[in-house]
Amino acid sequence: MTLLSYRSLIWKRLGAASLALGLAFSGSAPALAATDINLVLNWKYEGAQAWFFLAEDKGYFKEQGLNVTIDQGEGSAASVPKVASGVYHAGFGDTNALIQLASTQPERAPVGVYMIYNTPPFVIAVKADSPIKEPKDVEGKVIGAPANDAALKLFPAFAELTGIDQSKVTINNMAPNLREQLLMRGQIDAAFGYLTTISFSAKGMRVDPEKELRFIRYGDHGMDLYSNSIFFSQDFINNHPDAVRGFLTAVNQAIQDAIAHPEEAIDALMKREPLLNRSVEMDKMLSTVRNDMSHPEIADIGLGDVNDERLKKNIDIVVAANELDNTPGIEQIFDRRFLPERDARPSEL
Repeated sequence: MTLLSYRSLIWKRLGAASLALGLAFSGSAPALAATDINLVLNWKYEGAQAWFFLAEDKGYFKEQGLNVTIDQGEGSAASVPKVASGVYHAGFGDTNALIQLASTQPERAPVGVYMIYNTPPFVIAVKADSPIKEPKDVEGKVIGAPANDAALKLFPAFAELTGIDQSKVTINNMAPNLREQLLMRGQIDAAFGYLTTISFSAKGMRVDPEKELRFIRYGDHGMDLYSNSIFFSQDFINNHPDAVRGFLTAVNQAIQDAIAHPEEAIDALMKREPLLNRSVEMDKMLSTVRNDMSHPEIADIGLGDVNDERLKKNIDIVVAANELDNTPGIEQIFDRRFLPERDARPSEL
């Protein structure tokens, strides 16, 4: 073998060895880890949350590089402090509870990023034959609700707007599953809650809410408030902005899929809670879309966004009624930077 041939052979072998070594390293290189998001919901698993489960089952979170854990909640107002404490990265719950926390502890308060309940669902429910006809009629009466009920938390604001003397109203807290029972038995005179929640709980007791109940709606008395939104902790937003954006992209698509294919959405729910009544949860999801998510403003701004003027009034009502010292700015309550593009979000539901 000539010297030239020998050198050529050596270079070929070195090249092959380098290629093999490179392939070995590339094959063993770990994939980028998914970003973990721990989400706490507003309530126990139910039809009105089906899109979160559908986003997981259809792989939308995974496509965005996310590993999402979804936990049940204990009330729309209760999810806010859970995110503020750092136990959860994100929550689905009451915007008005978020406003109160942003006023008193602005450095800890989560920030809303996608508004889902854009129509006020808050009510005081009474029996159809109750003497309570107008808001002031609750004076001298007992009103019941779970301690973390969002309508209860907003009662000071409602009382301020409607002239109710709160000192003349007795509040009775109870477990959520007892609220409608105590109302129908006459052990409380009225109940705070969400229209959809009380209506379906009543149906579960074989009570027709359209015939046997009446509702005093906060929205009919000057409280055109936003309600449940998706919110994230300030730390998570600052450290993982792309994950927030990806989460909203996934949920936004899942909401549209759930509306287009409701059976598929309820399938995702029933996988988590097989003992639920499927038809009831289907009705609950569709009622939520119709009653809580279909404010006329979405024709202009799309589902997920807020009207700044309306949100400002919302903030002012909550601050004034609760005699809070600080008025949060709109940007402390809602950050639209992470929303999907306007044409990707629904204009009607």
